[in-house]
Amino acid sequence: MSTTSVSPQASSAPARRPRRTRPVHWRIRFAFLSLIWGFSFLFIKVGTEGFAPFQVTLGRLVFGTAVLAAAMAVRRERLPRGVRTWGHLAVAGFFLNALPFSLFAYAELTIPSTLAGICNATSPLWGMVLSLVALSEDRPTRLRVAGLGIGFLGVLTVLGAWQGFHGVDAGGTAMALLASLSYPVGWIYVRRTLAGSSESHLALTGGQLLLATLQLAVVTPLFTSAPDGLPVVPLLAVVALGALGTGVAMLVQYGLVAEVGPTTAQMVTYFIPVVATAAGVAVLGERLTWSTPVGAAIVLVGAALTQARPKST
Repeated sequence: MSTTSVSPQASSAPARRPRRTRPVHWRIRFAFLSLIWGFSFLFIKVGTEGFAPFQVTLGRLVFGTAVLAAAMAVRRERLPRGVRTWGHLAVAGFFLNALPFSLFAYAELTIPSTLAGICNATSPLWGMVLSLVALSEDRPTRLRVAGLGIGFLGVLTVLGAWQGFHGVDAGGTAMALLASLSYPVGWIYVRRTLAGSSESHLALTGGQLLLATLQLAVVTPLFTSAPDGLPVVPLLAVVALGALGTGVAMLVQYGLVAEVGPTTAQMVTYFIPVVATAAGVAVLGERLTWSTPVGAAIVLVGAALTQARPKST
């Protein structure tokens, strides 16, 4: 980012304070992030109406990577260096981008975008289970264990377990839940391997998305054929999904973490299913039964409890 300086010839002129651009209030950025991530499930649904799931994911990664590349160019940042770092980023790109993005795209072939958004909210539940195994410093508490049980009770409510899961596609739901599980696997891996890296978050994320894009670029031609055309609405949905829901969203997220801390920034997870449900019902006309919002609320309560930390004395 360039700065302007006052020339010596202008020293006799009245001093003027340089105008500093005020950053948008973090609550507005928080709401914006909730909206674009919530609408991402609608964009996936619309994208799969014109393209194969792998093609939707590849397009998402291409446009998301382009946004981060532009941000790196503006800030004059370089991609990370070191074979080991790139190896870790390849694994992170698989678990945080290539795998969950693809699973959600395939899941939404058979399940509503509202259900996919709610499944996404189970990530903190999976994260707690995995952290107890992989992170020795993450000790369980009664409150967090209770949150885990409440959260999965909410999942059963959303799926209508008392009706024998009638009307719910098991395969699509399983893929959406596996996608939500993939995120904490990736987070824990990054925490154990890249937490002490001297590279900037932007550089690491740019490299991660680039490698995830290359992974999909290899896989997609093997399992899909070229589309017959480029339908406008699905194409626009993929562009929005990548540029906004991936690229811009990551930039906003890192800004929020830097300003208000990871705990507050992470709360966006609890608003995503609300937005996803509202968008699915209002825009796509998806059917909503009482068990969906009630179960989603229970999931969010449980997820919030799993993130609770004991007060320091």
